[in-house]
Amino acid sequence: MTGKKIKIAVPDQEGQVSLMFSRGGPRAGAGRKGIGETKKVSLTLTKQVWDELENRCSVSGLSKSEVIRGMIEASLHNT
Repeated sequence: MTGKKIKIAVPDQEGQVSLMFSRGGPRAGAGRKGIGETKKVSLTLTKQVWDELENRCSVSGLSKSEVIRGMIEASLHNT
């Protein structure tokens, strides 16, 4: 090890052993919240479409997944 102090933590869950460093590390409730059950999709886009997608993401401050998901949901609800 690199001289960092290590503490042995009391397990949060039965059967879980963890080491606690003085900073950082996983915390209960930390991280991005899930949106429920999801499925992954792979698709191929032209450079022109990809560039427009990146532009929309920059303008809106949303991720590519959020923008594409919004487009699909809007299309499905407008049929």
